[in-house]
Amino acid sequence: QVQLVESGGVSVQAGGSLRLSCAASGRTFSTYAMGWFRQAPGKERTFVGRITWSGGNTYYADSVKGRFTVSRDNAKNTVYLQMNSLKPEDTAVYYCAAMPSIISMRVDYWGQGTQVTVSS
Repeated sequence: QVQLVESGGVSVQAGGSLRLSCAASGRTFSTYAMGWFRQAPGKERTFVGRITWSGGNTYYADSVKGRFTVSRDNAKNTVYLQMNSLKPEDTAVYYCAAMPSIISMRVDYWGQGTQVTVSS
């Protein structure tokens, strides 16, 4: 069992930066790949980025590549999403997810989400 709690979502101006955190409980955190997804109002939840259990490899959606960075600290049971050069279209609820495999988009556990609002 893994419980995930996101934090760090706020309102920012376009062009700004923000770092989201996702704190995990459970001894198996380091065995999971971790992902970030987002859901804008009236839209489906979409993939943002993910990181392998070791932190050695990351993968991103084209829409955020070069602007967002996923990292993790297994000693702190925490995964991060650094967001730079934010755009109004990045406005969404951001969710972290525990993923049993880096080669699959299957999610075993979701966090409750944190709201990010980017104003122009």
